[in-house]
Amino acid sequence: MQIGVIGLGRMGGNISRRLIQNGHEVVVYDHDPKAVAPIAKDGAKGVGDLKKLVAQLIPPRSVWIMLPAGKITEDTIVQLGKMLDAGDIVLDGGNTFWKDDIRRAKMLKERNIHHVDVGTSGGVWGLERGYCMMIGGDKPIVDRLDPIFKALAPGLGNAPRTPGRDGRDPRAEQGYIHAGPNGAGHFVKMIHNGIEYGLMQAFAEGFDILKNASSDALPQDHRFDLDLTDIAEVWRRGSVISSWLLDLTASALTKDPQLEAFEGVVEDSGEGRWTIMAAIDEAVPADVLSAALYTRFRSRRDHTFAEKILSAMRSGFGAHMEPKSAHKAKSS
Repeated sequence: MQIGVIGLGRMGGNISRRLIQNGHEVVVYDHDPKAVAPIAKDGAKGVGDLKKLVAQLIPPRSVWIMLPAGKITEDTIVQLGKMLDAGDIVLDGGNTFWKDDIRRAKMLKERNIHHVDVGTSGGVWGLERGYCMMIGGDKPIVDRLDPIFKALAPGLGNAPRTPGRDGRDPRAEQGYIHAGPNGAGHFVKMIHNGIEYGLMQAFAEGFDILKNASSDALPQDHRFDLDLTDIAEVWRRGSVISSWLLDLTASALTKDPQLEAFEGVVEDSGEGRWTIMAAIDEAVPADVLSAALYTRFRSRRDHTFAEKILSAMRSGFGAHMEPKSAHKAKSS
């Protein structure tokens, strides 16, 4: 199947590569020509602007946008809306706010162009592991794109099959679902990221307590000098809290037991805030998710070992770099 990909950053580039590896024809564009060249070398057809990308695609076209949420995605979709023809499809695989999906879908529908929102999880490991996808859009359009989603998805992998799923949508076991109409894909991904915040915070706080078990504030016979690297490793083996996030933590601690490479400044990309907004709209208590979000806000003021754990995990799964602190920026 032929598809265009716009935005060749950490995920867009590897999404293109995975599609190429699975036999799809990929036309790619990025505002930075240096980002296009390596993907073209791997088998994609690189172009220099949006008009050329559209011209290279055979109708009905499919164009996957993998850009940061906000103005750049908005502007790109508006431009594509003027270039594409009736029956073409715009897919947004970034972390877009789900209400923007609904609005943009209505805008594109005026020209009979289809919109599909794809909540995409997998980070920098997606090329190797595959991407978990939560998809919103009209069923016939989502079904038409199934070869693309199937190629990107991780498949069954090593996860044991859940008993009693006979007769249910088999795509969920493969790592992708049609969640519902426009906006549903990014809504589900938004909650996914909110849960991610809570899980990460639980690990971070737990390891912070372990690290401070040797505190001078404790009675001498109540102090423990614990090896956090080995604790993280043993928890990976048969423990009920074993997970990919724990794998990333164990790896980070093995490389840097004190996490001296991290300040503990923890950014948020918006989904955590939107999750809390949804909880408020639905009058659903979200104590843990709210606290995890507020901790990220606090991390930008003072930094504990917990924030370093969070930064290490974010670096591991998404290559997210810490911003320079105001203090370091002034001194450099």
